[in-house]
Amino acid sequence: MTDIQYRYAIVAGRRLFYREAGPAGAPVLVLLHGYPASSFMFRNLIPTLADRWRVVAPDHLGFGHSDAPPPTEFTYSFDSLTDLTQGLLDKLGVDRYAMYVQDWGAPIGWRLALRRPETITAIITQNGNAYDEGLQPAFYPLVHEYFREYRPPLLAVWGRNDPVFAPAGAPAFAGDLPAAEIHLLDGGHFLLESALNQVVPLIRTFLAASL
Repeated sequence: MTDIQYRYAIVAGRRLFYREAGPAGAPVLVLLHGYPASSFMFRNLIPTLADRWRVVAPDHLGFGHSDAPPPTEFTYSFDSLTDLTQGLLDKLGVDRYAMYVQDWGAPIGWRLALRRPETITAIITQNGNAYDEGLQPAFYPLVHEYFREYRPPLLAVWGRNDPVFAPAGAPAFAGDLPAAEIHLLDGGHFLLESALNQVVPLIRTFLAASL
């Protein structure tokens, strides 16, 4: 049985919770959850991958078991959440990793990639958008430039019934990454709840070929 560790780290004075499993020296996969979720959404995925990969799944500040300071004490923005995520990875000694992004995890993941593009080994996007109108002007075009310049291996596993991010968001990645592997599955926004048995072999095959 996979031994999942439940841990806390202090980053910039904030306590962040994270789940960790897998061999210490194995290639790293960072799981970035969306809204309104936490690393709990990965509870069934982590054991299926931790035999071969070191998996790290943090709760963003304000979510799950991480600190939740009021907005008067912390500016909740994708930039500030990215700062904390990068700080956690630095504290854990993670300097090269694949990432899995979903919903709000995507703009955090894209910022991590833009800041240190050489650290990203592969990307899995599960209903993690990069092609609809962005929340901040001129952000997504920078992501597209990153895709075209660095050509990260990318797997899109997308719930075709997602009412938040339409299925057209998945094949859009192929415009900048022609080698992207894209799968539209019968599920919604939280695909791991309804199609885990389909998602897991796709991820394992992709990571084995990419890392």
